[in-house]
Amino acid sequence: MTNRTAIGRIAPVLAALLAPGAAEGRQDSGPAGQVEIGAPGFESPVSSSLGQMPGSGGNLGGNAPGSDRPVIGGGTGASGRVPPSLSTPGGDQFQDLGGAGMGLVPGLPEPSVPIFGPMTISDIEDEGPPDGLTLDQAVALLVRNNLTLRSRFFELPKARADILTASLYPNPLLFYDAQLVPYGNYSEEQPGGPVQHDLNIQHPIDLTNKVGARTRVAERAYTVLEAQYRDAVRIEMDNLYRTYLGVLLARRAVDFSRAAVTGLESFLETVRDRRQEELATEVDVNQILLLREQAMIGLEDAIQSERAAKIRLGTLLNLPPSQAEQIPIRGTLFKTETPDPPLGAALVRLALESRPDLAAFRMGVDRSRADLDLALANRLADVYMLYQPFTYQDNDVGVGEQGSYSWALGLTVPLPLYNRNQGNIQRAKLNVEQTKVELTSQERQVVAEVIQAEREYLVSRAAAERLRQVSRPAAEQILETAKLRYRAGEQDLLYVLNAYREYNGFVRQYLSTWLRYRRAMLSLNTAVGRRILP
Repeated sequence: MTNRTAIGRIAPVLAALLAPGAAEGRQDSGPAGQVEIGAPGFESPVSSSLGQMPGSGGNLGGNAPGSDRPVIGGGTGASGRVPPSLSTPGGDQFQDLGGAGMGLVPGLPEPSVPIFGPMTISDIEDEGPPDGLTLDQAVALLVRNNLTLRSRFFELPKARADILTASLYPNPLLFYDAQLVPYGNYSEEQPGGPVQHDLNIQHPIDLTNKVGARTRVAERAYTVLEAQYRDAVRIEMDNLYRTYLGVLLARRAVDFSRAAVTGLESFLETVRDRRQEELATEVDVNQILLLREQAMIGLEDAIQSERAAKIRLGTLLNLPPSQAEQIPIRGTLFKTETPDPPLGAALVRLALESRPDLAAFRMGVDRSRADLDLALANRLADVYMLYQPFTYQDNDVGVGEQGSYSWALGLTVPLPLYNRNQGNIQRAKLNVEQTKVELTSQERQVVAEVIQAEREYLVSRAAAERLRQVSRPAAEQILETAKLRYRAGEQDLLYVLNAYREYNGFVRQYLSTWLRYRRAMLSLNTAVGRRILP
């Protein structure tokens, strides 16, 4: 076969590979076509909000567990101030962890041109500059600088202020009055009096310790808020995991695009040399030239996507866009040496002990019981003791005699004949049971998430190890054989170019599989609520 014939065969092959139908077929083939948001591999971040407390009844106010506000809209009556609304401006957003990390793991975007360039697995395993930002450093920056977490943190001192408010006793009342003051003057024809001046103090007496019950409710609400804040940190860390992996994947997309440009430039030089020898036509040269231009456009798009991914990372770390674009990243998707996490029942038990959202629900049960105690304490209103240390009767005005001084003591007791807070007590009892059911439901959801995350971790780990130990040596051996046969003159240029293209396709599959494995590792951390894998 002549070189001219070989060159002539390449152009139709490239045209077929670039046909719209072929591109659509590749995009529909699996996870590799799932990148549509921002940078390659970047998923929509999971929003983090303290949201409403467990057991709050699901109303918009974000009340605490056991506070027993209406589940179905608002009703009549006063509402408590503890805890304050925790909803975010613009509406409530709640974390849905059902299947976090269990969906399709995005892969590299499909290249606009076939990659004939020299792309090796060693290239994609490069960790980046030594002074780059590692995942551990990014986590530390997130906890310290993230504005969302900083905003949520203010709920804790606000809750402590509510504890202070709940612990304050009502103020006593100071009362003065003048009685029997005539319109004009008293006389024998119009007797009256004597004019009396009173000064008294009324002090409430809390016989059922309502202040103590209110304080315990506020204290329980604070502990729930602490757990919810820890859960907000867990969710925001999952956002960071996704974003950080998106940056790593965007960097690999740039590498693939550069490999495509490099390969096509080398191929273009070869075709031009053949054109000088009249072994190729000008049409062949122009076809390869067009492919190279498309590859260069794809490279620019990949670079912009990498910048966008870094800006998203910078947003989480509270960095300005200009600084975020310049962040060097040191990390890899290929974690081959990792500790074995606990599996099975041990993993589920660890999650039940560690998940802060579960801790919030458990504390929510205590909060609902504290609300029941408060409802019981509210059966009897405060008793008011009246002490009147000064009473002056001006007898000179009424009867023409010397005035006199006296004192008085009284007690005002509300009689609980009709309203003994029966409805609120019954409602508080029901709320305790409701919160227990919510806790059980959340525990089962956590168990399901952990089992799902564990299965994804095991499946992706097995696939990554098979590719590393079995498929990778075979793919490298096939490529080396094709290059040797080309150098020996046994095969033409089209043969070795197709070998490069197929090998680069394997490299893409290798990267996508390890991305899935790396994401599964981090998702397992999120599902358990503790960082058990690096």
